[in-house]
This record gives sequence, structure tokens and C-alpha cells, in this order.
Amino acid sequence: MTEAARRSPGTPCWVSLMVHGIEATQEFYRALFGWDFVPGPQALGPYVRALLGGREVAGIGQLPPDRHLNIAWTTYLATQDADETAESIRCCGGTVAVGPLDAGEAGRMVICADPTGAVFGVWQAEAHHGTALAGPPGTPVWNELLTYETATVGKFYRTVFGYDVEPVVSAADFDYATLHVEGRPVASLHGVGEELPRDRGPHWMTYFEVDDTDAAARLVVELGGQVLRPPRDGTAGRLALVADLEGAVFTLVRSRDR
Repeated sequence: MTEAARRSPGTPCWVSLMVHGIEATQEFYRALFGWDFVPGPQALGPYVRALLGGREVAGIGQLPPDRHLNIAWTTYLATQDADETAESIRCCGGTVAVGPLDAGEAGRMVICADPTGAVFGVWQAEAHHGTALAGPPGTPVWNELLTYETATVGKFYRTVFGYDVEPVVSAADFDYATLHVEGRPVASLHGVGEELPRDRGPHWMTYFEVDDTDAAARLVVELGGQVLRPPRDGTAGRLALVADLEGAVFTLVRSRDR
């Protein structure tokens, strides 16, 4: 279990979702994860913070009606200087789509993409340090980049954020690497080649902890979502790939160490 503090650069610190139906989305995640919601910051439009036991775990914002973007959970990586990081992203072949800009007094943010097109956020914390709880059911517990191959994109993230990138050598056809900050694993890269969904391409994936993966997957369907990959056992625990009401994809996991 972890609590909010100012994160070291490169550490995933927040996950956020932009949708068209913010009320319906809140009801979906309230029923699935037991989240409560409080407003703010509103500097960039309607936005709510999801709480679990009174602690912030994620954010959900409202897209303008005329914005037809891919609905997806966005992983935010911590930085001490959003402007400097944005410039580094550009210099290393990535793109900056939004910002850097202030989100009220909460902090300074950037929405960007790596050279393969995978979207992620950058967060310079001020009043808001990010996810205040990770580990219990209903909290984000891991972030993974699904990409074509890890070697090239790994250099991008290492240069921009200073990660130690450690490839996992277990099989010739398994392309996987772990990103470390100050000796701690904080995220992973998974090269899946042509297995990437054509409609999404390279993308960051958020894993949310649950008590029972099978029951949570069934609940997703009852609430109007979809199960894209049925529950299965993996090295991290029991996993299921699902999508919410508007198609945002995420992974349910019952971790092995729970």
C-alpha cells in the first residue's frame, strides 16, 4: 500500500480518463470499484476525482461534445519540470499535444505521445501529488506500455525520464522490460509486435486491483461494459482485459502477492 507524496521523476503518479458521459461513467466505476467522487480541479473543464476511503485514486473529465478522441485511461508520469520534460520529449522524437499548462493550483501538466504514438501525461505536482492509495481493491496498481518492440521505445523513455530499463530474458520470443526508478520497478514495456489492436496501436495500460477477477469481469458486463479477454492466470496474478461504457480499456488484476 502506498500513499501520496511527491514522486521521483518518471514514476507513474496518476491515471485519468476523458469521456463524453461523465455521469454515466461515474456510476459505472462507483459500482465496479466502490469509488466516490468530488469535483475539481475545474480549470480545464468538468472534472472529478475518484476517492476510495476518502483518498484520491483517479480522475475523470468531460470531453467537449465536438471532440471525438479515442476514449482511454491516461497514465501520468511525474516530473519536477513539465516544461523541460516537454522539450525533451520533442527532442527525442515524441510529440506534445497539450500544454505545458497549469491545472489550477493542483499542478502543471502535459499530454504527449512517444515516437510510436502511445499517449501519456506528464505531471508536475503542486497541491495535488497524485494517487494517494495503491494496493487495495479499486486502486491502480501497475502501468504497462503495450508497443511494437521495447528496445527503441525504451531508449526514448530512458532518455526523457532517466529510467533504468531492464529487459526480462526468459524466452526468445518474449519482449518485455521493466522500468526502474531509484532501483524500484515502477512500470513495464511489453513488445507484442503485430498483435497490437489495429484500432488502438501502441498504448499505455492501467491495471486496477480487484478482490475477485472473475466476479469483477462479470460485473463489468452487467454494468454495460465488455470483457475483451476472459480471466486467466498470469505471472502477475489473475487478469482480465475489459472495457467500460465508452470503450476505455483496462486490466483487472487479483495480484499474486495479495
